[in-house]
Amino acid sequence: MRLNRFLLIICILLLGACTDMEPDRLYALKLDRAPVQTDWDAALPKTVTVKGGRLNKLDPLPEIDKDTVHTSTASCHHGAGLPEPIAIELRAFYTDTDLYLRLSWADVTRNDNMRGWVYDGTNWRSSGNFEDGIGILWDSERKYPDFTCAYACHLDDFGVSGQSFRGHNRMKLFKPGPLLDLWNWKAGRTGPLAFADDRYIDQQGMHGDLPGELFHPNSLRQVRAQGDVFAAGDRPLYDFDGAPIDGQTLTLYSRAPGYLTDSPAGDRADVVARSFWQEDRWTLILRRKLDTGSVRDARFAPGEEAAINFGISLMDNSLYEHYASTVPQTLVLLPAETALVK
Repeated sequence: MRLNRFLLIICILLLGACTDMEPDRLYALKLDRAPVQTDWDAALPKTVTVKGGRLNKLDPLPEIDKDTVHTSTASCHHGAGLPEPIAIELRAFYTDTDLYLRLSWADVTRNDNMRGWVYDGTNWRSSGNFEDGIGILWDSERKYPDFTCAYACHLDDFGVSGQSFRGHNRMKLFKPGPLLDLWNWKAGRTGPLAFADDRYIDQQGMHGDLPGELFHPNSLRQVRAQGDVFAAGDRPLYDFDGAPIDGQTLTLYSRAPGYLTDSPAGDRADVVARSFWQEDRWTLILRRKLDTGSVRDARFAPGEEAAINFGISLMDNSLYEHYASTVPQTLVLLPAETALVK
């Protein structure tokens, strides 16, 4: 059985010519237990290219002209002179109960403390950083032909005045239709708690599968409703262990989280996520039940007829200017009895 599985992996992922399988498909093999490192190593990756974002550089140029701003600011519908695409390597397995996805991509800048605090010896200051992140958008009911993230990516508040352009990306359906299932991993806000936010998208926008806000600024001004949060004069309330800052002995460069995250519950906690950053790469392993029983979640099952289209977005220290896959991608769970093609 192990030999057959290994040969099938090689046939599907390496040779390609063994079968007539389409190139933009991610195939998941069935295991009788959760995948271990040797399984991930044996499964050669399916590469998905994402484009159109903003690269977070170690040494960005201190001054750039207005034309550079215009041509380097990306959105779903606007932008030119974009940075090089990013390759995300995907691998997949499934068991009788769960789907497992592993994603890996290069990122020389680790950003996992959104608006994180640093003590300068006298005052607390917010870093101003955002965070790295991944979004996987599923065509849950397989109703959208040639599905990509573009089905849900639109500009709101669009306008042009003279040399100025105004517009904000917003994820929502352009018109009423079947819901889209969204898994949203955030390096700083969900990563430490080992989950990806389970959400859905409709014509009004993005919503948590279980209503409510999980993410809260770690800010004295936020609690007191006084002035600009994270601005000069503000400070954190808690450290990384959740202990109050007051009364602690601070040293130069003491740090604190910019945001506090509530532990997810119910439908909001369906997607388990384990992540780590090593040698300038993020690796993210996601696990979710094949069928959660929720009408807002994609249902995964073996066979070509149950294949589900998906799109991927990637954030590099950004909340809005994201990279996105532009070619339709499909996940297929190969039946356990799949035979080798001779």
